[in-house]
This record gives sequence, C-alpha cells and structure tokens, in this order.
Amino acid sequence: MGFLLPPEPVTSVDAWKAAGGGEGLRRAHELGREATIAEVTTAGLRGRGGGGFPTGRKWSGVAGQPGTHRYVVANAAEGEPATFKDRALLRTNPYQFVEGVAIAAWAVDARRAYVGIKASFQWERLALEAAVAEMSDAGLAGDVPIVIVPGPDEYLFGEEKAMLEVIEGRPTMPRFLPPYLHGLFATAPQLGWESSPGEPGHTERDESNPTLVNNCETLSNVPHILARGADWFRSMGTERSPGTIVATVVGDVARPAYGEVEMGTPLARVIDDIGGGVRPGHRVKAVFSGVANPVIPSDRLGSPLTYEDMPLGAAGFAVYDDTACMVAVAHMISRFLYVESCGQCPACKLNSEEITERLRAIDECRGGDDDIGVIGARLRAVTDGNRCYLPVEEQLAVSSVLQAFPEEFAGHIEGDCPRHRDDLIVPKIVDLADGKVVYDDRQARKQPDWTYR
Repeated sequence: MGFLLPPEPVTSVDAWKAAGGGEGLRRAHELGREATIAEVTTAGLRGRGGGGFPTGRKWSGVAGQPGTHRYVVANAAEGEPATFKDRALLRTNPYQFVEGVAIAAWAVDARRAYVGIKASFQWERLALEAAVAEMSDAGLAGDVPIVIVPGPDEYLFGEEKAMLEVIEGRPTMPRFLPPYLHGLFATAPQLGWESSPGEPGHTERDESNPTLVNNCETLSNVPHILARGADWFRSMGTERSPGTIVATVVGDVARPAYGEVEMGTPLARVIDDIGGGVRPGHRVKAVFSGVANPVIPSDRLGSPLTYEDMPLGAAGFAVYDDTACMVAVAHMISRFLYVESCGQCPACKLNSEEITERLRAIDECRGGDDDIGVIGARLRAVTDGNRCYLPVEEQLAVSSVLQAFPEEFAGHIEGDCPRHRDDLIVPKIVDLADGKVVYDDRQARKQPDWTYR
C-alpha cells in the first residue's frame, strides 16, 4: 500500500493533474487558512524529518506568532546516514512536494518559500526545478514564490537553524534561536542587544519573521490530506502515528532499498519486506535509525514503526548482522559526528573528539578500563551549551552501544576482536536503486575542519 511512492514515476504536471494533483491546494483555498491548519492537525500528521512533532501544531504556532513577515522553508537536504526517502520522493513525484510547499506557504501567510537541497543532489534538484516551473505555469504552485537554494554537503545543512543561515548566504552554522522565534532575514537580536538597521516593510519595531520549517516527506503528505480528508489519512497507521512512512533499509541485508509502509509495521517485517532480510545463516544483531538515536538491539525487532514505540528518526535503518563488531560501529558513528560538528559549541567538538579517540584506541585493542571511564564522563558533558541536536546524537548513540554490548568492549580491552571487518563504512548514501547502494567513500577522509585529506 502507499500513495507517496507511485507505481510509476510522475514526470509531468499533466500526469500529476490526472492523478488528482492540484485538488489539495484548491481544497485549502476553499477551506481558508485556519480550517486548512485544523485539517492537518486533525489528520495527526507528524514531522517525518526525525522529530515527529505534530505538523498542524507547528503550522498553528508559526501562524499565531507576531511578525510582519513569515516564511516557509522546505528541508530537502537529507544527510542522515542510511536515509534516502526524500530523494526517492523527489525522483518519483516532485509535484506533490511542490504542492505541499504551496499549501503550507498559503496556510501560514508566508511572503516566500525556500527549498533547501544539497547541490550534490543533481538529479533531484533538476526534477524539482522542472516541477516548480511546470506547477507555476499551470497555476498549481500558489501565489507565494518558491525559491530553490542549493547548499553544501555538510551534515548540518539539514539542521533547520543551519539551513536558515545558508539561505541567508552564511556558513552552515546553526544559529541560537529556533526558526519560529528568529526566522529568515530577521534583524532583531538573538544574543544580547545590538544595533542594526530596521528591516524593510516593518512599520514599528523589528520583529523576528517566524519561519515554518518542514521536511520534504512531511510536506509531500499535505496535498493528499487536503484532497482526501483527515479521516482518510487516519485510516492508516496508528492512533498517535497515523499515515504511512517511507523507510530505507541498508547495511547487512540482501537487497538495500526504500519503500513505503504503513505506520505501525513491525521493524522486522520492514527489514524483510524492503531489504530482503539478512544473508542466509546470519541473524540481525543491531539496527540504527541513522546516527541520531540509540541502537535497536535484536530483541526489539518486533517494535512497530511509530514515534512512541521506537527511536524512529527519519526511518533510515542501517542493519548489522552477527559478523559486525559493535565497538567498530560505535567508533565509526562517533567519528562521523565529531567530524560533522561545526565547532561553535566547544563541549560538542572537544568532547566528541575525545570520545572518538578513546573509542579508536579500544577498537584497535590498545585501550583500557580508564578509557571507558573517560568516555562516560565525556558523554555526560558533550551536550553542555549545545545549539543543535548533534551532541545529543553522540550521547544517545554511543552510550546505547556501551550499554547493549558491554562484553564486546571488554573483549577489546582484553586484546581480542573476533569480528573485525574491513567493509564497515558510514552508510551515508549517494545513490540507491535496483537493490544496490552507493555510499560516500569520501566520508572516511573528511577532517574536523570539513576539508578532505
């Protein structure tokens, strides 16, 4: 079942119209702004970018904020390892996404909408540019201009506060306040009082331009909800996590792939149905939903894909079988997060570096019990003063592996690793098609200053 991933790619605005495209935007205008937000709220759609925050509540919050100008930012810059859902949606039907952006922009009364997408996503960017042009010509993109902003390949470009900085022409460094408090092109101060010129269009004091940020998959759901109704959407999934979700399954599986499943589907079934299961003679040892959440051990494979029952994240699952060394996996994840940290928060960068180096020593069977103690202390401090979620990811992912697989760390400290593998690589996906996945092999050469050796 599914509606986000069509059986055949939608490659023209005429094909989208034939499939009911445009009905969601028409229905939104018929309902009015408040009723449109109410319909999305009633549907129970939750953010598919990883946090699972109720979409209607976010829209209502931005629409209700004081401010002369409002903006919408659509996040299509996925960089979470093991995730390919947004690129899959842009390859198969970018038109539903464009319509979702148009509905969101109209509902919160935005003056402009921006789509942040990595410049390296060339195929998807071209499809998106064509869809925006076609939808605009057909009168299906609304009255709010939609601007596509290609950005850098850094992991943090997908972080909402960093994406706003890039849209404004600055480096990929997360700002302090969230977008609904300090949005695009705002001149009001974030940290302390400072003198700045007044913002054009403001008649009184400067205000902070509340900005709505939603993920590509989240917005792709919106036209279907408006066209078919909240009850239709709630007929799928669970009470608290309705609808479907686009899941990615890679790693130690027979057929790396993505697919759309109903929310509430058990993880084990997703691994089997989408990924073809693990190789014969092996078993699932651990699963990671990207690098943003704790490890999912084998005894939790029956967990349903909901935001209440498991660390769902962006539903990108890296599967490891019983040949994988979990010390090596923890070291790999920690190094990824250390390298991708922007360095604005010293606790994040410095503690992540120390954790990574200690894990490397243990991984190479030259560490000791004192390294475990230092890692634990650094994990407790890594989030001090954090601007974004990255150090929380370090804390959650690494500590969960330490707790779930203590015997493997003990074995490494004693000088033995029976599960060494040379093929472990951060599952940062470059391409995924026809049961084959291509990972970014440059990631291992990336340095903490975001250069490559």
